Amino acid sequence: MRLLALAFLLAPVAAEAAECRDTSFEAASYTLCEVTLAEDLRLFHSGPDGTYGSFRNVDAALGAEGSALGFAMNAGMYHRDLAPVGLYVEEGVEVSRLVTRDGPGNFGLLPNGVFCIGATFRVIESRAFKAEGPECRFATQSGPMLVIAGELHPSLLPDSDSLYVRNGVGVSGDGTRAVFAVSNDAVNFHSFARFFRDALGLRDALYFDGNISRLYAPSLGRHDGGFPMGPIVGTVVPKD
Repeated sequence: MRLLALAFLLAPVAAEAAECRDTSFEAASYTLCEVTLAEDLRLFHSGPDGTYGSFRNVDAALGAEGSALGFAMNAGMYHRDLAPVGLYVEEGVEVSRLVTRDGPGNFGLLPNGVFCIGATFRVIESRAFKAEGPECRFATQSGPMLVIAGELHPSLLPDSDSLYVRNGVGVSGDGTRAVFAVSNDAVNFHSFARFFRDALGLRDALYFDGNISRLYAPSLGRHDGGFPMGPIVGTVVPKD
């Protein structure tokens, strides 16, 4: 493991609630949750008793500390044992290394990217991340990139018949907002990427996963269960 954190990255931030809502784009339904830098956004993977694997387990662990899970989503691909695929950083500690080579599946469809929670929110193409070496309190790698500096990933096909429920994250140009979205209908990559760019106006966006996409949004009465998860991203709020 490699320690990456600086003091300012580990400083606590104010706890506020993510804003979640339902919307639509080109006849497909989506749910999105918008998070600002004023909120305590973290990544979760392993606790004292092993991999969390579910929103319920993360919420229970936070509850023991007097906090609660405000909103959450699965946040990147993982192996059969739930270990992260590619880079994973938690509280400044590198748990899993960056992968920059191409390979099979969606993760290996370069360019892929990294979602970094640091002084700002960033979605960074993986090889640019390696060259820059930004400091992230939390980071998760996934792929493919959906939107790169306002351009769609070149391999995404408008007429693709690969339709799944999908989830991902996009960030504002100034890095003060991260928007997490899950499709409630099966969509292809091209449509999902255009949702971030054209409907939400975000110039950089990263795919997290498909088919197993899950969302925890108590404000909407939503708590998706099902498959065990690897990395989870979510906000921490005071316990009622």
